[in-house]
Amino acid sequence: MTLTLDDVRAIALEFPGVEEVVDGHRRSAKWRAGSGVFVWERGPSKADLTKLAALGREWPPGVTVAVATEGLEGKEALLGSFPDIFFTIPHFDGYPAALVRLDEIDLDQLREVITDAWLLKVPQHTADEWLAEHGGG
Repeated sequence: MTLTLDDVRAIALEFPGVEEVVDGHRRSAKWRAGSGVFVWERGPSKADLTKLAALGREWPPGVTVAVATEGLEGKEALLGSFPDIFFTIPHFDGYPAALVRLDEIDLDQLREVITDAWLLKVPQHTADEWLAEHGGG
């Protein structure tokens, strides 16, 4: 089963304090909480396609979202462990986020990476309370 933005939306909106906003520039959905956006719809721009072509790469088929990661180390761990699911582009160089192929990830793993991203953006007391209620931490 290929996941969709509706699956991303449903997971993101389960968390307390989450707001869905539409980016005026890209007309794409973003979900934010606490200190910022933790997951967002991210298709390729013309510049992305040009840069990838120059590197001999292509944007993968299907819908993609970006998720915040725990630093560049967290990003590299996802990219190295699951190269068929997570990828990056030159625009994301030095930025703690990875792109996610919704046609390759399963629901449980998507829920896990969105949860981890949300936990990074909310105040520590909110994260601690949520983890205590949901058996984490």
